[in-house]
Amino acid sequence: MTMISVNCPTAACPTITPHVSVFATVLRFHDVWRQRQALKSLDAAALSDIGVTRLQAKAEADRTIWDAPESWRR
Repeated sequence: MTMISVNCPTAACPTITPHVSVFATVLRFHDVWRQRQALKSLDAAALSDIGVTRLQAKAEADRTIWDAPESWRR
């Protein structure tokens, strides 16, 4: 087991959460699924506006729900 020790004298220090609740994880998976379904349903003009091809959108939509970029996990 790893012990994380933080010495922070102010109230502005970040809170370290060792785990994420199962409910929060399920919500995140649902959000990823919903966003990918929305991406898959965009028309050619909308995909062009965001610089994504139909093939790229389909490839992203076909990824598993737990295969999300780190930036989506915040």
